[in-house]
Amino acid sequence: MASSWEKLASKKRDSILAAIPPEWRLPQPLPTPEAQKVVAGSYVRQFLSAREVEITENDAVTITEHTTSGKWKATEVVTAFCHRAALAHQLTNCLHEIFFEQAIEHAKRLDAAFAAGNGPIGPLHGLPVSFKDQFHVKGVETTMGYVGWIDTFEGLKGTGKEKNVDSELVREAKALGAVPFCKTSLPHTVMSGITWNNIVGFTLNPHNRLLSCGGSSGGEGALIGMRGSPIGFGTDIGGSIRIPSAFNGLYGIRPSFGRLPYAGAANSMPGQNTIPSVCGPLATSLGSLKLMLQAILSQEPWQHDPAVVELPWRDDLYTPLSAFGAKLTFGLLPTDGLVNPQPAIRRAFETVKDLIISMGHEVVEWKPPSQQNLVKLALEVFTADAGLDIWHHIGLSDETLASDVAALYGKEPGTPKTVDKMWEANLRLRQYQKEYMDYWNSTATMTKSGRPVDAVLTPVSAVPAFQFGKSIPIGYTPWVNALDYTSVVFPVTKVDKNIDTFDDQYRPINEADKQAWQENDPELEHGTPVGLQLVGRRLQEEKILGLVDLISTSLAAKQKIM
Repeated sequence: MASSWEKLASKKRDSILAAIPPEWRLPQPLPTPEAQKVVAGSYVRQFLSAREVEITENDAVTITEHTTSGKWKATEVVTAFCHRAALAHQLTNCLHEIFFEQAIEHAKRLDAAFAAGNGPIGPLHGLPVSFKDQFHVKGVETTMGYVGWIDTFEGLKGTGKEKNVDSELVREAKALGAVPFCKTSLPHTVMSGITWNNIVGFTLNPHNRLLSCGGSSGGEGALIGMRGSPIGFGTDIGGSIRIPSAFNGLYGIRPSFGRLPYAGAANSMPGQNTIPSVCGPLATSLGSLKLMLQAILSQEPWQHDPAVVELPWRDDLYTPLSAFGAKLTFGLLPTDGLVNPQPAIRRAFETVKDLIISMGHEVVEWKPPSQQNLVKLALEVFTADAGLDIWHHIGLSDETLASDVAALYGKEPGTPKTVDKMWEANLRLRQYQKEYMDYWNSTATMTKSGRPVDAVLTPVSAVPAFQFGKSIPIGYTPWVNALDYTSVVFPVTKVDKNIDTFDDQYRPINEADKQAWQENDPELEHGTPVGLQLVGRRLQEEKILGLVDLISTSLAAKQKIM
């Protein structure tokens, strides 16, 4: 017989599906991932009207141009994305909370205000926005993937906050005219690169359902990858925005801590601030990221979240060429030294490297202080409480802990680090940050311009997407969190089994690298998106977005010619 937690999880899972209108439900049985590997693009379009396709395949920039001018009604836009999101969930398990009716009523109020002559509510008027299920939205609950959080407020009952709270970021998005309409799946604990929990199961990659969509903001990646949302918010403590962005062919930004408001959002180990989690958007275009950051910063979030730095949008930094002249310098970091990138990742890296050189910019080999030490320290910090917080919330229902999370936190709570050990870890982190800063400054002696490197080009992952039940190499992302640097992910290409062939002459550098190399399967990975990240220093969001704009525009022009 099913246990009590299994029954509770099943009831919640069924309630999510029940929130989908009958006319939007797909014929049963659904095709298996083996039978229908790709569900994005042409496959999902067959279930949509031509008008719905037109609306949902525009980015947030175009959508808001139409909604703020009155050309498109908010109700039509929100309804179209609700329909596509419903399809996305049925095919990928990407949603945790569906509140389409609430969203459509919200959109109707926006339309009524516009028709009354009040004009748009704000720059995001009528824009559907999805949120990772760490963010609270009034009217719906937040489980964060924990069965024990069902029918509670973050695991607590009788608080009066159940379904009655907006996280600060949600409040600001609404004030700007945005319409929250769904919340997306994540791994319980949010400490995994694979999105799985006992409520919705595995969330699949819409471009290749045989592979993972990444994590922990995997539901956002899968939903936006299927164009079921034009833009949404995830969180990133070790790569959780960047990995899903790369795996699903999206743009995403991991801003520095304190740039965007995190207040009022749920989290694992919420008091852990040595390497804090940050929130940021994922979207189908770079312009959408810029639009969202500009809009949120216009709300002066530093007035509402004490952790936010008083730093308005700096448009002059978005065009770095005008500030630094015609020549820029990029550091090249092709490998993390732990697991070398697979053929498709190497090809993407070389493509962008050659593009940068062809544009007349300079590249230098990036040889910083050991990033492996940063990754080790990050994992040390993330496990400092020996799993007490995670096991507490798992224990609320006695559900099964995800195997990859259990590998990190053990099969039961351990002994937390003492305060003096945490202080010592903090000191080591500051030392690493200073060493890395000094190295970055020293690159001024390596460049023709006499200025330090502008940004660093590096992979997001050694693999195009994680395989279920296989290794999860994550060394390319946590070092950015440890340094609190800005990072923007952008799509480059897709795996091509005819080009990115298995390298039987490869000599692995260690056991982890050997395992990843042995798991390389171009046939399985064929068609999976491949992205890279561009990394800048702290609080350089505008500059790195501008540099990615420069690269992506040139890359698109080149690919169009080819």
